[in-house]
Amino acid sequence: MSGTGLCRAFAVLLWVAAGGAAATGAGPVIPASAQAGDLVFREGTEAVSDAVLALDGGPFSHVGMLIGGPGNWRVIHATPAELPGRTDGVVVDALAFFLDRSRARQYAVYQVKADGDQRRAAVRAAQDKVGLPFRVADVGGTYCTRLVWDAWRQAGVDLNVRFTPLRLPLLAGEYLFPRALRASPMLVPLTGVEDVPARWAVVSPLDATERLPGTASPPQPSNP
Repeated sequence: MSGTGLCRAFAVLLWVAAGGAAATGAGPVIPASAQAGDLVFREGTEAVSDAVLALDGGPFSHVGMLIGGPGNWRVIHATPAELPGRTDGVVVDALAFFLDRSRARQYAVYQVKADGDQRRAAVRAAQDKVGLPFRVADVGGTYCTRLVWDAWRQAGVDLNVRFTPLRLPLLAGEYLFPRALRASPMLVPLTGVEDVPARWAVVSPLDATERLPGTASPPQPSNP
């Protein structure tokens, strides 16, 4: 190999070591210490995300719970429909879909202080909510922060968070915002605020084993 070729190869190795591979398509980077039950926050791209950010004053508008493991991370979250044919509700999505640039500008991963039994109980509690309608001001449904807070509460872990009172038309009540959830003394940041690369290599909306009973495979979204 010529001297120029060696320099180029060395430059490529440095670029990969610095994270270049992850930024172009290896998929979202989740810390090796992450475990099922941990939380992944994102700043969304929709108008409803802007509304949450304006009310909350924090950097994130949405949150979900990690399930699975390295190489097969998925996210349980309560969300307005993000695919044609879906209804608003609690769903399970592949992590790359959850953090696709069309849905997320930046993200962060937080670990919950809990043991293995509590983690398994929290994941089961969240999975039991799959299919529940997405509702903000209706006890018959749930929303993103409340879903994960309640799952951990059922697992015996008090996240010790503060609900914010709102006095808005049709939305009077107390709500849990992402900033208050991130401030929980039971959460430890595993990442800083990470920018989402322009494109992930794999964007899969839903793992086949996690489809809701009686539903067909969801349509694949077009990549932006």
